[in-house]
Amino acid sequence: MKKTLCTIAAALTIAAATAQTLNVTTGGATYQFPAAQAGQMTFTGGSTMTILNKTFTLSDIASMFTDESAVSDNEVNVVYDGTGALVYVAGNIAQYIDVAVSGAHVTITQSDAVTNDLINEGTMEEITYNLSGASTDGSLTLGGSAKCTVTLNGLELTNPNGAPMNITNGKRIDLSVKKGTENTLKDGTASTAKGCLYCQGHLEMKGKGVLNVYAYGSKAHCIKSGDYMEMKNCTVNILAATKDGVSCNEYFLMESGTLNISSVGDDGIQCDIDNDEGTPIAATDAAEGGHEDEDTGSIYILGGTINANITADACKGMKSEGDMNITDGTINITTSGGGAWDADKVKTKSASCLSADGNMNINGGTLTLTSTGAGGKGINADGALTIGGGTTTITTSGNAVVASSTGTLSVVTNSSTLDRYDSDYKSSPKGIKVDGAIVVNDGIISVTTSGAGGEGIESKTSITFNGGQTYVSSSDDGINASYNTDTNGTGDMTVNGGYIYCYSTGNDAMDSNGNFYVKGGFIYAIGAGGAEKSLDANTEGGKKLYITGGTLVTVGDLENGVSISNGTCKYTTSWTGNTWCALYNNGTLAAAFYTPTKSSGGGFFAPGGGGGMGGSQKLIVYTSSTPTLKSGVTVSGGTEILNGKVNIDGTVSGGSSLTLSNYSSGGGFGW
Repeated sequence: MKKTLCTIAAALTIAAATAQTLNVTTGGATYQFPAAQAGQMTFTGGSTMTILNKTFTLSDIASMFTDESAVSDNEVNVVYDGTGALVYVAGNIAQYIDVAVSGAHVTITQSDAVTNDLINEGTMEEITYNLSGASTDGSLTLGGSAKCTVTLNGLELTNPNGAPMNITNGKRIDLSVKKGTENTLKDGTASTAKGCLYCQGHLEMKGKGVLNVYAYGSKAHCIKSGDYMEMKNCTVNILAATKDGVSCNEYFLMESGTLNISSVGDDGIQCDIDNDEGTPIAATDAAEGGHEDEDTGSIYILGGTINANITADACKGMKSEGDMNITDGTINITTSGGGAWDADKVKTKSASCLSADGNMNINGGTLTLTSTGAGGKGINADGALTIGGGTTTITTSGNAVVASSTGTLSVVTNSSTLDRYDSDYKSSPKGIKVDGAIVVNDGIISVTTSGAGGEGIESKTSITFNGGQTYVSSSDDGINASYNTDTNGTGDMTVNGGYIYCYSTGNDAMDSNGNFYVKGGFIYAIGAGGAEKSLDANTEGGKKLYITGGTLVTVGDLENGVSISNGTCKYTTSWTGNTWCALYNNGTLAAAFYTPTKSSGGGFFAPGGGGGMGGSQKLIVYTSSTPTLKSGVTVSGGTEILNGKVNIDGTVSGGSSLTLSNYSSGGGFGW
């Protein structure tokens, strides 16, 4: 023992003389004490040694040596090297860190003496854990009770039997992906961990590097956060998961960076409410890009890029138990999974690109949402939908899915058969399906649905257009305001402003199950003909279509008994298909619009296909003063909107005037 103590004393003397670092290796870790910090060592009973309040049992010390290695305070470095791992702990925090190493499996426990209060007061520095190297059978388990930073600096880590990264620290964890590095985490099929990257606390991902994550475990999400999750700058590639790509509680916030998701077995991103006391953020706060650090179950997209391709049945590209708020960024989501039977709720369910149990607010960004599976939807919300900006493009091409009394699913290719099924036993494809009210204030919206039962936009409460540009092409109702007793809705539809193009190949273009109010804006509506109207209101239920303002063009009849005031409504049967028409209001150009293709039998086919209508097609126009119409005009300049169907602020030349007749408010234009 005396010889050992003399050797230690000599090492310390050399370190002090040359300003070197004293390295003490024990328990799989090397604790590094710069000579300037080491100070007085204390020996107790000839069996322990204490340096900077870190006590070592002498018999546990594997080696002690001095070198000139640089030591950064408040840092722990973990270097994986095949079947092993090297751990280096800065001397100033040695007293707070316990390390155990088995092969390449590293367990680090941060003392509870390190608290957020001490860090916030500036008494202590936050500890940073730097990870690098590679192992095909390794892991990091990190425990503690104070916020810290975990840095990935060229890490390739696979754990065949569990999570390669298991952070049981329940506080805020900064996960920094270093710029210029590519990092990979994988688990194995034998893992039963909740996530390949698991964080019990608040996970904040940042940095400008790349992280690839593969989760093959039976219960594994790629990334699982027990509390909220935030992301900015870094690129995260979710490349395989048995369950969700990203799963978190409280809220999910993305400020910037790129999140790519593919080959997952459930949802792309799912955010849950952690308890029953969460309160969703107010829509006004969401519009300003804010969020509240409380348990909302909400998703906030403030910027960045999300690319998700999800194939599971009834999957969701992004799913929130609370609200979903999008203010900027680029979101590209494709779902191709079919429908499924929910035995617990005894109803069918289907895939959707964006799904919220609460409200949805879209105030910016570029959204491209595509659903190809049976019953698939672009946007699905149990609450209200407010659109105040951005560009949203939605395409659904699947047919409806129905269920038997025993829950056996089948796909329906003919819309007429859907009426045989109770609402719980069918899921129809829809561009936008919302139980609450829909309000469009601004933005560019394009919705195309082609499968059986495919409605463009549906609210179970009411729909209001105040601005923006809305394009809809559908195989069923184009825009449908319905209602049920659960939503306490009116089924009313109101157009106060904005530009709307709506075309249906198989039903009404715009269908209100309550009253329909046209007070302003520009509407170009094309119904399927026959009993299917261009603008429909629930006359059978004592409701009415009221036109009191705006500019209106329809191919297809208006609802019988329509009330028209504050302007003039006229019609013609001599219009020509596949040409530009110019609509004037008291001699001033209101808009130019492109007409659908007429068939030789008196029906028409819209550009790109669609069914024909028999009889004489009436092209109906309404303006605030005196409408006049020219057909076959040449349009130059201006701006083409609504997918090229309408031109505004352009100039027209040529063409021939069409004779217009006064429209009778009694309706009666059958097909």
